[in-house]
Amino acid sequence: MKPPPFEYHGPRDLGEALETLAAVGAHGKVLAGGQSLIPMLNMRLAAPAHLVDINRLAALAVVRETPAGVTVGALARHSEVARGGAHPLLGQALRLVAHPVIRNRGTVVGSLVHADPAAELPAVLAVLDGSVRLASAGGDGVRNDGVPRDGVRNDGVPGGGGVVALPAGTAVRDVPAREFFTGPMESAARPGELAVSAHFPALGARTGTAFREVARRHGDYALAGVCAVVRLDEDLHIDAARVACIGVGPVPVVVDVSGVCERRPAVSVDWPAVAAAVRERTDPEGDVHASPAYRLHLVGVLAEQALREAAREAAA
Repeated sequence: MKPPPFEYHGPRDLGEALETLAAVGAHGKVLAGGQSLIPMLNMRLAAPAHLVDINRLAALAVVRETPAGVTVGALARHSEVARGGAHPLLGQALRLVAHPVIRNRGTVVGSLVHADPAAELPAVLAVLDGSVRLASAGGDGVRNDGVPRDGVRNDGVPGGGGVVALPAGTAVRDVPAREFFTGPMESAARPGELAVSAHFPALGARTGTAFREVARRHGDYALAGVCAVVRLDEDLHIDAARVACIGVGPVPVVVDVSGVCERRPAVSVDWPAVAAAVRERTDPEGDVHASPAYRLHLVGVLAEQALREAAREAAA
């Protein structure tokens, strides 16, 4: 299969890329890793009139770790981020993403913007309450938090992550994960905007993480999956517990189960009750691969496994 006709753009710097995206608007698509976009073009599931290739923008291939968390630039590849080992949960999720050849080209930020409800990385961003930084040309040069951007900034500001130097006058929005994923394959990115980075908040002390999923074959999209974050207090009682579920809703389904854990030590938590609370918050659909009932069963089992594992890691 061949893609439909499109006009190719290969900007040499970020300013040119933003100007090009502003000019093509809703008729353009961004090419970064291309591991989702190219198959969609070949299957005629996407037919943009313009393709804006950002692979020449080396400044976007950045990963920075600070006390606030890890910020990943738009051209940071899955494999590079995984090898860096900067964030435990991000690393656990990346090991489950497709196959090595895909991870060598695919990008973390691209996966977030693609917003597949069965993908791992949107769930990680959601459970951590991270954010995505969106940039566009011709704005007032002000971030959505009111900080002026006079000239080029590279200040490590949390949120979407201020690690990418932006041209003067660039408009920037830091969109939290709970608002970024708006539906299956839909995100809050507007026509003309470029997702320049994503920020994954750091884990606190006595915090453990885990990611469990079931797929028909290794590397396939998960039939269902759960990532978990558990924080213990000084007495090693569960202080906070959250999960994000994939494959069981139009966007990652985040469930806070701290109340169900009742601030107990992990060994005395009613884990089946916790799993039931997670199932109650999901409403999976069926397809040729799995029925709604099977996916509902899976998400409960995986939630219990992931939470138990995260609690053990937090106590270690």
